[in-house]
Amino acid sequence: MAKLTNRSVAAVKPGERDIVAWDDELPGFGLRVKPTGVKSFVVQYRNKHGASRRYTLGRVGVVSTEKARRDARDLFARVQRGEDPAQDRKAARNAPTIRELAGRYMTDFAIPHKKPAGAKQDERNIRCHILPALGERTKVADVSRADVMKMCNGLRHTPGAANRARAVLSKMMNLAEIWGTRPDGSNPCRHVKQFPVSKRQRFLGTDEFAHLGTTLVEAEHAALESSAAIAAIRLLVFTGSRRGEVLRLKWSEVDIEHQCLRLTDSKTGPKVVHLNAPALEVLNGIERKEGCQWVFPGRKKGEPLVDLKGPWQRIRARAGLDGLRIHDMRHSFASVGAAGGVPLQMVGLLLGHRHTSTTERYSHLAPDPLKAANEMIGERIAAAMQGESGEVVELEKRRN
Repeated sequence: MAKLTNRSVAAVKPGERDIVAWDDELPGFGLRVKPTGVKSFVVQYRNKHGASRRYTLGRVGVVSTEKARRDARDLFARVQRGEDPAQDRKAARNAPTIRELAGRYMTDFAIPHKKPAGAKQDERNIRCHILPALGERTKVADVSRADVMKMCNGLRHTPGAANRARAVLSKMMNLAEIWGTRPDGSNPCRHVKQFPVSKRQRFLGTDEFAHLGTTLVEAEHAALESSAAIAAIRLLVFTGSRRGEVLRLKWSEVDIEHQCLRLTDSKTGPKVVHLNAPALEVLNGIERKEGCQWVFPGRKKGEPLVDLKGPWQRIRARAGLDGLRIHDMRHSFASVGAAGGVPLQMVGLLLGHRHTSTTERYSHLAPDPLKAANEMIGERIAAAMQGESGEVVELEKRRN
C-alpha cells in the first residue's frame, strides 16, 4: 500500500482475519483492521534485543492519520535510543496500585516489624486517609507531590492526623523504591511540610492528686468500678508506665523481691520498671486468680483487661478532672520527679525513654541551679551585711 491517508484508510475493508496495511513512506507504520471493522494505527519494530514488538497508537477517528504518523516517528526515535515502548506500556499496565502497595506494606513491614497497636494505627491511617485521598487504583509510580499535599491539606483541621498519614505514606513510598516500583529518590512526600502541633502536657497539681485519690477510694468502697480497673489506674499513677504496659502485665513479670517489673516487651522493647512503696502496696493488695496469668484480668476468662476508657471517664468526671487523659498520669509522674530535683536523666530512665530529647520536655519544671546559686549568694551577702553568720569567703588578693 502507498502512503496512508485519510482516504486510503477509509477505503480499507475488513476481512475474515485481521488486515494490516503498511505505509510505504514510513516503514513499520501501518493500519490494522479487525473483522469487526475496528481500525487502529499500529507500529511494528524490533527492540535492542531483536524481539519483534507491535504497539497500538490509537483508533481511527480518535487519532488522525497525521497525528498517528507523528507519534510513530517519535516512537521509532525512542526505539533508536534503546527504549522498548511496548514493554514499557505493559509494565505500566501491570504496575502496582496504591491499594496493592498498602497491602504489601502491612504484610511485609508493619505487621512483622511494628507493635500490634502501631500496625493497627497504620492500617487505620491507610483505610481512612491515604486510600480515599489518593485513590485505590492509582498507580504507585503516578503519585505526585501535589497528591500528597492535597491529602495533607484535606486533613489540615486535624493536623496530628495529617502528620501521621503523611508519615505512613512516606514509609510506603520509601519501601516502594526498595521494592523497585518507584525510582530511587522519588518519594513524593519529600519537602511536604508537617503541620505544627502543640504537644499536650497536662500535669496534675497537689489538689488534683488529692481529688483523684479520694475518688478512687470512694469508687473502691462503693464498688462503682471493678477492682482491677481501680488498681490499674493506681499503678499507672505510681509508676508512670504506659497504659499498655500495665494492662498486659503478667504475674511472671512482677518481681516483688527486687521491687521491680521485668517487662518482656514494651514500646521500647524489654524494660525494667522500678516499684516504689505505694506501687508495691497496690500489687500486694491484688488477689490473684487461680490459673490467670494477668495481673489485671478482664471480664473474658483468660484475657487481660482490654481498656480503661469507660472507668477512667467516670472516675475523671467524679474527681472534677475533665479533659485529663490516662497518659497524663505518665506526664504527672515525670513532672513530680523533675520539680522535686530528680535529674532529668534519671527521670528518663524511670520512664524508659529511649532518647534524652523525650525527657527534655520536663526541663522547665526542674529547679534552676543557676537561680538557686544566685539566691544562696544573695542570702549569704545579706546575712553578712546584717552582722549574721554569712560565711563570706575572702578572695586572695591579686599579686602584681
